[in-house]
Amino acid sequence: MPQQGPDLKDLFERMRRDARSGGGSATSLVDRIAAWSRRALVVCAVLLAVALVVLYWWFHPAINLGSPRVWTWVCAIALVAILALAVAAARSIARAPLFKKLMVIPGSVIVAFLVGLLLSQPFVPGNAERYASVLQTSDGDFASDIQEVDYADVPVIDRDSAILLGNRAMGSIPEYVSQFEIADTYSQINYQGRPVRVSPLAYADLFKWLSNRDAGIPAYVLVDMVTQEAEVVRLERPILYSDSEPLARNVDRHVQLSYPTYMFDQKSFELDDEGNPWWVYPVQRKTIGLFGGTTIQRVVLVDACTGETADYAVEDCPTWVDRAYPADLLIEQYNWSGAYGNGWLNSWLGQEGVVRTTSGTNGELGYNYIAQGEDIYLYTGVSSVTADNSNVGFILVNQRTGDSRYYALERGGATEDSAMASAEGQVQHLGYQATYPLLLNVAGQPTYFMALKDDAGLVKMYAMINVEQYQSVATGSTVEECQEGYLAMLASDGLLSEDDAAAAAGSREVSGTVSTVAQAVIDGNSHFYVTLEGDASGEIYDFALPGMVEIVTYAPGDPISFRCAEKDEGAATTTVTELLDPAPSE
Repeated sequence: MPQQGPDLKDLFERMRRDARSGGGSATSLVDRIAAWSRRALVVCAVLLAVALVVLYWWFHPAINLGSPRVWTWVCAIALVAILALAVAAARSIARAPLFKKLMVIPGSVIVAFLVGLLLSQPFVPGNAERYASVLQTSDGDFASDIQEVDYADVPVIDRDSAILLGNRAMGSIPEYVSQFEIADTYSQINYQGRPVRVSPLAYADLFKWLSNRDAGIPAYVLVDMVTQEAEVVRLERPILYSDSEPLARNVDRHVQLSYPTYMFDQKSFELDDEGNPWWVYPVQRKTIGLFGGTTIQRVVLVDACTGETADYAVEDCPTWVDRAYPADLLIEQYNWSGAYGNGWLNSWLGQEGVVRTTSGTNGELGYNYIAQGEDIYLYTGVSSVTADNSNVGFILVNQRTGDSRYYALERGGATEDSAMASAEGQVQHLGYQATYPLLLNVAGQPTYFMALKDDAGLVKMYAMINVEQYQSVATGSTVEECQEGYLAMLASDGLLSEDDAAAAAGSREVSGTVSTVAQAVIDGNSHFYVTLEGDASGEIYDFALPGMVEIVTYAPGDPISFRCAEKDEGAATTTVTELLDPAPSE
């Protein structure tokens, strides 16, 4: 009986594989997968679907076509679909043309992504003007828009110092230190009329989370940026939803799965008027193409204790919310208007009128915050891209409403980096480092205010520099002493009359006879405390060194005359700002 030849179908398939053997790794992969059994392909498909569900729950991307993150998923699924259709075509020769036609659908998805990406670019006709109008900025009057400084509310520390003070406060509670650490949030907010930084505690590690997750996080840290007092605030209801929760109570996962189509921007940790902790989630909206012209459309509030959420239009969010618009986004929006106000081509070639916000140290974004009323305002300087060694103005943007104001400087002004360098140069023998400047209205003059810190991060002195007349620097070991020196400097430069300087300082002149003199050292600085004969109120006057070193020559019975701050009924001492010639004895 003659030997049966090979099956024609098997032979055909073998020939086709041999012909394709040099076609590249993609064809070889398709052929190998096509050789799997139907059961293996079904199992693979089920496992892939389960993996997609798990990955979605874990990474929780927004189901929104304006999200670049979700497009990575869409394109990945499209590539898998193309591979699956190629495998199906390889397994069924008769239906191969149909499967190849179906590949157009996932391929079109990838093309749509590329087109949407292209249409988001500022060089597309009409887009530059749209980018420039995302943030509407109006001109403002500094003296009338910004309240004159009240030194009782001036924040004198920055975020780094707040972290240092928070860690010290945490160290005083050993039962918390062993289980929790402070999250690195440290949001700056206006709380009950005071500028503070607040941050929740977090589980120290996974094992601490396993031990404490049922009880939750018991407290948050509150740092007063004026008094430099830090406290660990214990909560009646524990925080159950936070960043340090790895599973269902992770606050990012919780809010994204609750609002699956929302694209959330950078969140902040805030307190309502009663001190209850909330997470504030701004909701993005893309206004140009698929991914361009980002702005904030809504705000979702999450109760950190219960996980309950509330959804508001950005213009309707509660007044205690301070940070509906993230600082980085506001700076990006202003830079769009500064770059594209005269068209995209001008931003590269002529650069007429092109401005940008100033940079901080190490090329990072440079900005600070100003507390006004119930709101927090973002401050940053503005410089020309062709001459960035000085500021042409600055902007203030309300982080709750997005209201933006631009304040032009007639004669130009110092950049923040220049002001910091000037302040550090004034005390270079002490090696202090300046914090990023805070913008104040001092007697109608825009003024940089900085704290000067030692190597340990402790605030030792303060500095003030006029933004426009930045050649001179006023320093002092106290805010009051620095203020007095700064106002005197303004008067000597002709920017302020002596009467206006005295009125702005809120100072008074005192004369009398020394009754007692006592010395003390506080935070490494010497202070002399003086009382006067016949003073029924028993007011104690604080002479701080080295600013008024002449006080060491005074003894009981000597006549003395000085200028000091107005008496504060709640303070134990009154700060002396200037030592005058002694009053003539009677």
